[in-house]
Amino acid sequence: MQIFFWLGFALLLPQALWVRRRSTRFADAQGEPDGLVPGPEPARLLAIGDSIIAGVGCRTLERACAGQTAEQLAADLGRGVNWSALGKTGATTTGILHRLVPKLPEDAADVFLVSAGVNDITALKKIPEWRTDLEALLAALHRHSPQAQIVMLGIPPMGCFPRLPQPLRALFGLRARGFDRAAAQLFGTLPHGIYVPFDQGLSPEEFAPDGYHPSESSCTEIARRLVDAIAAQRD
Repeated sequence: MQIFFWLGFALLLPQALWVRRRSTRFADAQGEPDGLVPGPEPARLLAIGDSIIAGVGCRTLERACAGQTAEQLAADLGRGVNWSALGKTGATTTGILHRLVPKLPEDAADVFLVSAGVNDITALKKIPEWRTDLEALLAALHRHSPQAQIVMLGIPPMGCFPRLPQPLRALFGLRARGFDRAAAQLFGTLPHGIYVPFDQGLSPEEFAPDGYHPSESSCTEIARRLVDAIAAQRD
């Protein structure tokens, strides 16, 4: 499958360059990167990763993926949740490892929420290299908090991104599925890891106005699926 991607990309390079030139970068979500959902014996949620963790497409971090996951996790656990969001728009997996992991709070996490991979796809990282990078990132998080669950949001369905014109959208959708399979296989070897894939695509109205990131309402659904996956492993 990889050879089809590289052949197709060579043919679609002019379209890819056109999209890059025409794209408008949206701002990160506003608000403090730390929050507290009140309740007894607060658990610790540390979210780390790319623009989804930075909250692009949402008004505030509280309404973005990290804050909404904390809110739903608190309801599921019947406890409070202290949460922090450490995200960088455009960050690749190695960028997350080398630039963001050193900035993690010293306090151990109970749950890590990770979003990574799309920027590796657009940077044309090869799948085996990316799996190695992801494995290194997950190992670093495990060293930081050995008892924590590491929950990773699946590779978004790039074949649905309204911002990408056809046939480039279909090509990157194919590539994203390859990355998704690699991540799922890696998480299958981790007793402390939970991989939550996108089971279905997103409709255009489920995206933020940039056509590239999930809307606030989509983040609500994403948070629900993440917390359901955590609860299923606990049970």
